[in-house]
Amino acid sequence: MTAKLLLATGNAAKQQEYFQLLEGIPFQLTTPARENIKLVVAETGTTLEENARLKAVAYTVVSGLLTLADDSGLEVVVLGGAPGVLSARYAGDNASDADKVSYLLSQLSGVPMAERLAHFRCIIAIAHPTDKMELCEGVCCGLITLEPRGEHGFGYDPIFYLPKLGKTMAELTMDEKNKLSHRGIAARKARAILESYISPCLPGGVM
Repeated sequence: MTAKLLLATGNAAKQQEYFQLLEGIPFQLTTPARENIKLVVAETGTTLEENARLKAVAYTVVSGLLTLADDSGLEVVVLGGAPGVLSARYAGDNASDADKVSYLLSQLSGVPMAERLAHFRCIIAIAHPTDKMELCEGVCCGLITLEPRGEHGFGYDPIFYLPKLGKTMAELTMDEKNKLSHRGIAARKARAILESYISPCLPGGVM
């Protein structure tokens, strides 16, 4: 019987990315909805690392399953690293993705393209029911555009420009995005860790 790995997020777009990024690992990927888990974790941490840990621990305690959680943020240099850990709530608690994009662009009004340096950062926390914790980081650098471009992705993807490709994150296919995104980089590190958890003596068993 294959051991389960709980993806501790209710965000359907993020779940889809992880199902693709972690395809083929020796775990059965599952979600809170599939496990009938209704849990809201207050992201009270002051860093992405703290929030990822909080979510991973909370879900593994409730589920008893090996759990993967992440926290991601967009850090804009000219804004002193904002929105950072507040990326999801920068435009207000109930803001839509379009609201978030519009608000961030308003904060950068008058700033020339060359000075709109930014990076996406993702921290993945893997929590084991035995209290073991692993952290992985992924960073993707780019620029903030003057206006949204692209129909794919979510969050700030339509205004995150990748100079080497000449496209925003939202103009990439899922495969293209996963190869270079902050979440893709962190997930590849997480994959290596997760594969090391399988005991050769216990097929499907977690060490």
